[in-house]
Amino acid sequence: QVQLVESGGGLVQAGGSLRLSCAASGRTFGSYKMGWFRQAPGKEREFVSASYVSGRNTAYADSVKGRFTISRDNAKNTVYLQMNSLKPEDTAVYYCAAGLTDWDNYPYWGQGTQVTVSS
Repeated sequence: QVQLVESGGGLVQAGGSLRLSCAASGRTFGSYKMGWFRQAPGKEREFVSASYVSGRNTAYADSVKGRFTISRDNAKNTVYLQMNSLKPEDTAVYYCAAGLTDWDNYPYWGQGTQVTVSS
């Protein structure tokens, strides 16, 4: 069982920045695939970014590419999402998720943290 706790959400003006953190339990965090997803009101949850173990690869949704950066600190069991040049359309609840391998789905989810970007 993996427990995930997000933090760092809040209210920010358009053009501003926020950094989300997700702390994970477990002694093998370094082998977890970690992802960030978001869900805006009235919309389906969508993929934002992922950090893979294999090759230390990362992936981003087109809508955030060049503005968001995912990183991880395996010593701290934490994954981060640095969000720059925020737009009102980035407003959503952001969720952290974990898969036990790069080929796993995401069976573990955090409770979410609200990000609100004002225009």
